[in-house]
Amino acid sequence: MANTDSFIEEVSEEVRRDQLFTLFRRWGWIPILLILGIVGGAAWYEWQGAQQRVAAQSFGDALLAALDGEDPEARIAALEAVETPSPEAGIILALLAAGEAANGEDRAGAAERLRAAAEAPGLERRYVDLALLKAEMLAPAPEAEARLILEAIAAPGAPYSALAEEQLALLDIRLGDLDAGLDRLRSIERSAAATAGLQQRAAQLIVALESGAVLLDTAPEVEAPAGEAPAGEAPAEAAPVEEAPAGEAPAEEAPAEEAPAEEAAAEDDPAEAEAVADETPAEETIPAAEEEAPAEAAAEE
Repeated sequence: MANTDSFIEEVSEEVRRDQLFTLFRRWGWIPILLILGIVGGAAWYEWQGAQQRVAAQSFGDALLAALDGEDPEARIAALEAVETPSPEAGIILALLAAGEAANGEDRAGAAERLRAAAEAPGLERRYVDLALLKAEMLAPAPEAEARLILEAIAAPGAPYSALAEEQLALLDIRLGDLDAGLDRLRSIERSAAATAGLQQRAAQLIVALESGAVLLDTAPEVEAPAGEAPAGEAPAEAAPVEEAPAGEAPAEEAPAEEAPAEEAAAEDDPAEAEAVADETPAEETIPAAEEEAPAEAAAEE
């Protein structure tokens, strides 16, 4: 009985082994192909990354070498000679060239460079919006065109919507629509997409514009009558001069600053103290004698 069971188990095991070999011969190439594909894909990905790093390093070295020029014209010429490995690199190159042109007082030329770079095919929206926004900040297009461009950049969810909203506010203020500009600035101040610096700048613009609107008073100014000093200036009045009576000499007043000096000298030197004491009655008798002179003249008359 035991030999029969072991024989059956051996036969069953052989059958299962044959079935497994059959399946492996039929479908075994699929897992091998998957493994080779994974290994090959990883190797190709690493090779591509290495190539991109080399290209990026070469592009960066070329940019640094181009920016070492002495004047803006030389730097712009060197930047134009740099080869761009991708459309994104072209936008970076255009931004650098536009910055050099703006430093050379050619803001219109810098804006044209950015607008031309934004038209390159295969660019992501964030790069296009950045180039167009920078172009509008350097040299704004005509009113209608600028408003269309900025409104497209300021769409909800766009990467530079808050900055474009600020430019729209400045455009409204430049055209004289102060209320619309203030409304846009207040929306920027409350926007969650705006940075802290942008919100602070919007708040400062609001304060400046509102204070400027208060200071521009259109009421007519009240003119002061002829001969009257303007407000805020006290009229210069001449001090009244007191005339002394006839025959009476003006009283002499001792300077206020001399008394402390004489007292100090008297305390230091007793001899000078006695001299001062002797001189004081003489000075006090002068007004008395002057007061008696008019009385004697009246008696003689």
